[in-house]
Amino acid sequence: MTVLVLGGTGEARELAALLVERGVPVVSSLAGRVSRPRLPVGEVRIGGFGGVDGLARHLRESGVRAVVDATHPFARVISSNAAAACHSTGVPLLRLERPGWSAAPGAESWHWVDDHDAAADTVAELGERPLLTVGRQSLDRFTGPLGNARAVVRVVDPPEHPLPEQWVVMRARGPYTEEGERELFTRHGIDVLVTKDSGGALTWAKMVVATELGVPVVVVRRPASAQGVPVVASAVEAADRVAPR
Repeated sequence: MTVLVLGGTGEARELAALLVERGVPVVSSLAGRVSRPRLPVGEVRIGGFGGVDGLARHLRESGVRAVVDATHPFARVISSNAAAACHSTGVPLLRLERPGWSAAPGAESWHWVDDHDAAADTVAELGERPLLTVGRQSLDRFTGPLGNARAVVRVVDPPEHPLPEQWVVMRARGPYTEEGERELFTRHGIDVLVTKDSGGALTWAKMVVATELGVPVVVVRRPASAQGVPVVASAVEAADRVAPR
């Protein structure tokens, strides 16, 4: 019976590799929102299931023995759908989520906000040359409050919404280095950094450089996790839960 791993995160790829190594059939499901995604080992499917009902049907028809939700910490729609589908079908669900940055050095000095609208309003009060690293899907929340700012936007894929003409769009994929981030901040005169509490080391360098340069940091808090779903923080622990040695 197969383990279904949801998500294209580094944690999801690590888990898929561990399960394949243990001889456990695994299917990794990617949403398909990112072009040229890094693919895990093992079988891969790309695209949605069709909401809760579609996912529940897939679980029944495919003989899935367990689901691991290893999606991005801000991908709450699929997380909510997974919780509902697993509840209705009785398939065990485990959440694999990397720790956030709330306990990281310097976190107490950052500006923590609950959503992107609040982030946009906060940034408008802090600077005129913000670096937006919030993903392409949320950029429309910033165009109003920051319409006159000279923002620098860093995304993996092209933005989904029209942006002010004076904004600079940079397409890049981590991991990033402190040296590279320092050069970016200096070259563009970044005076405020905006990010989500994604956690992990892949994009941590920008936080280090912002602190070093005295640049204010605005962080969007993670949305609440689905209730009743057990959570682990490492791929090894997830593998031990769904496929004990």
